[in-house]
Amino acid sequence: MITSVFRKSTPLNYSLVVILILVFFFLFQFQDSSWMSSSFLTFQKLSLLCFIFASFFLINFIVKKNGLSKDNGYSIFFYLLFILFFPTIFNNPNVIYANFFILLALRRLISIQSLKASKEKIFDASFWILIASLFQFWCILFLILVFISIIFHVSRDYRNWVLPFIALMAVAVIFILISLIFHINAIEFFEKRAVMNFNIDYFKNNYENGALSIYVAVSLFFVFSMLTTLSNRPQIVHSSYKKIVACFFIATLVFIVSPNKSNDLLLFSIAPLSMLASSHVEYIQQKLNNEIVFYVLIACSLFTFFSQL
Repeated sequence: MITSVFRKSTPLNYSLVVILILVFFFLFQFQDSSWMSSSFLTFQKLSLLCFIFASFFLINFIVKKNGLSKDNGYSIFFYLLFILFFPTIFNNPNVIYANFFILLALRRLISIQSLKASKEKIFDASFWILIASLFQFWCILFLILVFISIIFHVSRDYRNWVLPFIALMAVAVIFILISLIFHINAIEFFEKRAVMNFNIDYFKNNYENGALSIYVAVSLFFVFSMLTTLSNRPQIVHSSYKKIVACFFIATLVFIVSPNKSNDLLLFSIAPLSMLASSHVEYIQQKLNNEIVFYVLIACSLFTFFSQL
């Protein structure tokens, strides 16, 4: 039944996803309604909701524009299910903003395979990743994905290797101007953020631990599925899927090295994992198997969401 609903992209799919986002977002927010008495906090909550919506439709655009998915709504539905594993994401503006900019970068990097305006795409992707790093410093590791994309497609032109550093200078100039206007101590700003912490002992309760454990198991399943079936997929999408897998592992690295660790940081891995999950469902044509995958994930996501309220 679920596969039938999302097999084709229709207004019903999008409407259903939008309604579900609104329901789960406000279910979590209304646990503590004190934010409603502050106009600034209310504006912030609404801005978070807008960025979450934008992220959903950006993922949909990436998979459709680059031929990573057929005309269906699997990717955005998986994205919703995976976010429900970690509902505290809805209260973490820095992670939501940074994730949106990473998705903008991923959109440009995957489209490099067309070899059209590759220099502009490399600069744009580097620029968005560096902007994301201002919200979550270790997002800077996603620059690795920029260099992977250069190696895959345009490594012969030396100018492509320089573009990420030009983007770095552009972001540095913007940051310096902002820090001067708002009296931000730039050195102190980065000293607090450019710190590594490999400890994973942040859990407030067993439910957070359980959510992480289930998410890791699900991730391993879909990543393994992609790695073992990639050779059987059309050659034209091989580099794109390799970049998506690399994006997932870089996101995992961001989670591992970041200080002030929480499950929220796994948001960076959810978009690539959603694309891998969608690809798995499309590749495995057995309807019963796909239904089992969906129902198991729905049960896990609902359990982890409500257990953490």
